[in-house]
Amino acid sequence: MIEVDNITKSFDGKTVLHDVSAVFETGKTNLIIGQSGSGKTVLMKSLVGLVTPEKGRILFDGRDIMTMDSGEKRHLHTEIGMLFQGSALFDSETVLGNVSFPLMMFTDHTKAEIRDRAMFCIERVNLKGAENKYPAEISGGMQKRAAIARAIALNPKYLFCDEPNSGLDPRTSILIDELLSDITHEYNITTVINTHDMNSVLGIGENIIFINKGYREWVGNKEKIFATTNEALNDFVFATDLFQEVKEYILHHGHHAVGSARRDVKKGYRGE
Repeated sequence: MIEVDNITKSFDGKTVLHDVSAVFETGKTNLIIGQSGSGKTVLMKSLVGLVTPEKGRILFDGRDIMTMDSGEKRHLHTEIGMLFQGSALFDSETVLGNVSFPLMMFTDHTKAEIRDRAMFCIERVNLKGAENKYPAEISGGMQKRAAIARAIALNPKYLFCDEPNSGLDPRTSILIDELLSDITHEYNITTVINTHDMNSVLGIGENIIFINKGYREWVGNKEKIFATTNEALNDFVFATDLFQEVKEYILHHGHHAVGSARRDVKKGYRGE
């Protein structure tokens, strides 16, 4: 579990996070959502230690990253997996080489042990047979899965994902969401996902933190979001006609219908 306790961050005299508090739960997909410029990226960077807030606490299972020395931070970073927006694979390395990289950097495993662990992760994300291919030789969705395999290679306690569906088609985005959700539950990881993708919100939003103009305005899940009275959140999540129809469908049929709402809306449901 990661606990954020009243953190504030400013740049050049402008406050971008105002006393933000939140809890990111273990074994759940925790989503940070909000408009561009809302502060959600700064929150994510604060969590991973790329940005240091002026005040507050960030606790990783009770350990405050704000007061750690360099050695403690290095140890914490071995417990963190990171999925970057553009996958950030090494073009000159194969899928196997990319997934092996953190194991070579941060463990003293033998070459055979590194290969075995890397292949396990590659197979876990359904990329068996692609381990000897280079990033340019595989699709965007496969690149994303290779990046997920690399992110879980060290068996992290915490997994951070920055816009994991960026640049992917809707069908592939759903597959990536499902993979991240499965891995989170299977390995009991604290997964934090920074996203603009409302399909992700409705599909895997087990714990959702809405950031608006630097403030944490709402916390809930994919079921509760349909009944929210927060005007800014409604304007953000249900901005399109399609998602307005999804909302009407859910309110009409009940929360159990979340999984099928978008599919049925596309078939022509209009609330009758």
